Amino acid sequence: MGEIVGAGLLAHVPTIVMPDDERRALNNGHESSLYTGLHDLRREVLDVLDPDLVIVLDSHWFTTVEFVITAAPRRRGYFTSEELPRGMSSVPYDIPGDPEFARRAGELAASTPSCWLTPIDNEYLPITYATTNFLGFLQGDEPWVSVSLCQTAQPEDFATVGRVLGDAVALSDRRAVLIASGALSHTFHPLRTLRDHEAAGEEHIISPDARAADHAVIDALERGDHARVLDGLDDFLRYRPEGRFGHYQMMVAALGGSACVAPGRRYSEYENAIGTGQVHLWFDRPDTGWTR
Repeated sequence: MGEIVGAGLLAHVPTIVMPDDERRALNNGHESSLYTGLHDLRREVLDVLDPDLVIVLDSHWFTTVEFVITAAPRRRGYFTSEELPRGMSSVPYDIPGDPEFARRAGELAASTPSCWLTPIDNEYLPITYATTNFLGFLQGDEPWVSVSLCQTAQPEDFATVGRVLGDAVALSDRRAVLIASGALSHTFHPLRTLRDHEAAGEEHIISPDARAADHAVIDALERGDHARVLDGLDDFLRYRPEGRFGHYQMMVAALGGSACVAPGRRYSEYENAIGTGQVHLWFDRPDTGWTR
């Protein structure tokens, strides 16, 4: 029987893959904790857990009529971002996949009412930096699969797919890690003032209200009060969390939903990225299990 051995709400901001001098220049000469935090996470967590599978819940990959899980034996190529081609251009990637797990998840979805999750094994399936930006920090020899966010989905759909992913892990022999790849509040500064807000300090978050909303979510997650975050989702959506916070919604559903009590450990400070709220939070599997 498989298990989810750890999960993270992690920021994939482009600055983490910029050259060191450029990244620090944007932050008034200081290093970003989002960059150092991923190195710490690899050394202190993933190297210790040694997972058999990493599942990335990718908040940049939008599908329309269904959720999609990558099912190719390997994804290999060069990634250039359509959003930021100057900063992420022809970046090589080589990712072993897990077709067996993807097919199992698809079979469970097919037998679950109102669940649309389809494995796609096309090796030319596009990839996004919400997956690739972590590879240089966190990738080992284990397979990685990515799961899309369906842009027509509602909270109940994210929850259903998350539960199916959790069940698929349980029915496998995998020791899996989940990465909910995405931000908290996600509104950018306008182009004409954007360059005045590239430093990491939280005073650059788009508004005091968005900053307060992010802190409320972080505080609840650090206490392991996932029920509070889910109950307050409608209010939080006013601050436009990335991907309607679908990456987190799927992750927590796989861990038991509102019954999940795993406290989050920060692997970064709360940082700005041109107006958006970013943080690394890691959830260890409690000794008594994910739920109360």
